[in-house]
Amino acid sequence: MSQSYRPKPGEIPTEPGVYRFRDKQRRVIYVGKAKNLRARLSSYFQDIGNLHQRTATMVATAASVEWTVVKTEVEALQLEYSWIKEYDPRFNVKYRDDKSYPWLAVTVGDEFPRVMVGRGAKRKGTRYFGPYSHAWAIRETVDILLRVFPMRSCSNGVFKRSQQIGRPCLLGYIDKCAAPCVGNVTAEEHRAIVDDFCEFMAGRTKPFIRRIEKEMYAASDAEDFERAARLRDDLGAMQKALEKQAVVLGDGADADVIALAEDPLEVAVQVFYVRGGRVRGQRGWVADRTDDAETAELVETFLLQLYGGEPDAVPKEILVPELPPDRVTFEQLLGDLRGSKVAIRVPQRGDKKALQENVARNAKESLALHKTKRASDLTTRNRALAEIADALGLDEAPLRIECYDVSHMQGTEIVASMVVFEDGLARKGEYRRFVIRDQEGSDDVAAMHEVITRRFRRLLDEQARSEERMGEDGPMLVDPDTGRPRKFAYAPGLVVVDGGPPQVAAAQRALDELGIDDIPVCGLAKRLEEVWLPGEEDPVILRRTSEGLYLLQRVRDEAHRFAIAHHRGRRSKSMVESLLDDVPGLGEVRRKTLLRHFGSLKKLREAEADEIAAVPGIGPRTAAAIKAAVAAGDAARKNPAS
Repeated sequence: MSQSYRPKPGEIPTEPGVYRFRDKQRRVIYVGKAKNLRARLSSYFQDIGNLHQRTATMVATAASVEWTVVKTEVEALQLEYSWIKEYDPRFNVKYRDDKSYPWLAVTVGDEFPRVMVGRGAKRKGTRYFGPYSHAWAIRETVDILLRVFPMRSCSNGVFKRSQQIGRPCLLGYIDKCAAPCVGNVTAEEHRAIVDDFCEFMAGRTKPFIRRIEKEMYAASDAEDFERAARLRDDLGAMQKALEKQAVVLGDGADADVIALAEDPLEVAVQVFYVRGGRVRGQRGWVADRTDDAETAELVETFLLQLYGGEPDAVPKEILVPELPPDRVTFEQLLGDLRGSKVAIRVPQRGDKKALQENVARNAKESLALHKTKRASDLTTRNRALAEIADALGLDEAPLRIECYDVSHMQGTEIVASMVVFEDGLARKGEYRRFVIRDQEGSDDVAAMHEVITRRFRRLLDEQARSEERMGEDGPMLVDPDTGRPRKFAYAPGLVVVDGGPPQVAAAQRALDELGIDDIPVCGLAKRLEEVWLPGEEDPVILRRTSEGLYLLQRVRDEAHRFAIAHHRGRRSKSMVESLLDDVPGLGEVRRKTLLRHFGSLKKLREAEADEIAAVPGIGPRTAAAIKAAVAAGDAARKNPAS
């Protein structure tokens, strides 16, 4: 194996720093950090037979290595995390969430905060608890606690409707909501209920239990037996909610308990979130092993990815199976993120040791389940790419596949999509949308020719620009200013178009006109799932059970979905614009402002007049005219004959 890019002896500094390996196209393929850059990088350039197989593959794939010296190891950790997040290197261990976990969310930023169960990205102005394993378990707990903390849990639509009609919803009648919508409590009183609920969910439960017990006994002594009975039931509800979250750590600790399960190819991680001594949630990740890293190094990588992007999630104590190589540096970094001291420990005995053993059992079961599901996935993807290469007569497997689809409505609003699959997996960050410029004279074939021309003309432009900035290892396909790959800078191993011979011929003609002769093209026709090649009278027939055909279908269907989504979005905006054309005082600038604010006709239709009037530049009179125009448009759509 050639290692011609190996730095010269003495060229690498001995200070701490972060290093990047790049391939021939200047893409970053691996990021690492080191206390001593010279010692760490030298280990990559030893006899290839002594390296781990995946490390050897990385070194062989790389064409250059560069490094950045930092002052401290904490800075090295921070820079390593930033680069991994920015470049997404293919050879770094990336822990993939094994499912989307639900959170319990309280919209504390609202005037009347709402409690709800949600998934996905966190939002500002919302306080989160969890994550939890099952949404139904959270809803059940919340339903119990609403008896004690009757805060709002209804949607915005239900809340506004109750305000308008002056009657609360069912929850208000059964005392599971204080009904702030109709003024039964003030905003301040409702906020106090919300604060108590959040305190209880955060684990500070004893004060509430003691307070309710005290009030219950006081009511009983005063012979207010009805109130005493209600408080007794509230106390029972709180106890029932707490029973669902058994005490696992007697000292009431706040800790994340982490365990790993490993094999030579993959590693599974499980985390139990313990707050106030009780397990409040659990999450799991699985990652491919990219080198021969020991458990301690895997722990370090995981901690960096887990807490680097979520400083609010850092607990007081982190229990791990093995300490990271430099625990002190990590504790300093996490302490800076949290704003107070953080301890990383390996439990040796007692409740914490027993809990971690339980988490480890969960990690082993998670890895076993993952391998059962994915046992065929890696081999299947490789087999699919090999079958495609064999069927189409390609010199090598198409590791990057781009697929194009055109969408329109009776020849109007013509758009197209480009989706990218790498190594048989969708690469959504590389997806692109196109609006066809010649809307009048285009059909599917002409639109396909235009899209292919535009995409690959951009490829040629980027390659020319890259050659103007030649690096030591070839053209720079990475923007030196941003460090990100240039858009459209990488050539695919295969172009797939949605359609038969006419679409394939149009795509091939576009490439020929640009002088590109090294990118293969094929088409997949929906009717019989036939694969068409340029200039061939007969299609390539793949077996119905072929993994290669299945991959091509997935790529084609994803392109179709993406194109349809784009078309619907544009059509919705077009309908909004046509409806608003005749509204007095509503010019082009205000229409665009309205579109940006609501985003779709559906949301505009659902909005109340006062919500529309709140949009900058739209007053009450114009808002009323807009509502009337939308209503008239809906009526005309439902009764076209009238």
